[in-house]
Amino acid sequence: MTTTVTAREAATALFDQLFSGAAPNELAERFDESVDWFIPGHTAVVPWIGRKVGRAGVAEFYAQLGQGAKVEEFKVDTIIGDGDRCVVLGSLRTTILATGRDIETDFAFDIEVRDGLITRYRMFEDSWAVAAAFEPKAS
Repeated sequence: MTTTVTAREAATALFDQLFSGAAPNELAERFDESVDWFIPGHTAVVPWIGRKVGRAGVAEFYAQLGQGAKVEEFKVDTIIGDGDRCVVLGSLRTTILATGRDIETDFAFDIEVRDGLITRYRMFEDSWAVAAAFEPKAS
């Protein structure tokens, strides 16, 4: 008997593991090697966003995020869908370490799974606010 992991279960497990302090390579193991990963935004300013390729790209994302930002609050409001695809809606507050500026934004994740691994990962957030948080505070 095989156990099918739904997108809802995969998303919940990923976020639980992320906030329990798992290493970037451990988090990357939840993703298919051919994952379709994309977070839109200003890639010249925000190093961790954009397209990532394979588990190495996923691990790079989590490493860069950990080096450049501190997630202060991450709240999932709802998960819509089941089966192999879901949308996760919520909000977050993050501090950019280089500037000390905070980002507060709602988010939506589009997640798809196959054979228990995440094959599609999209995050939508206020990308303007993320890029703006990299600008130094006015003195």
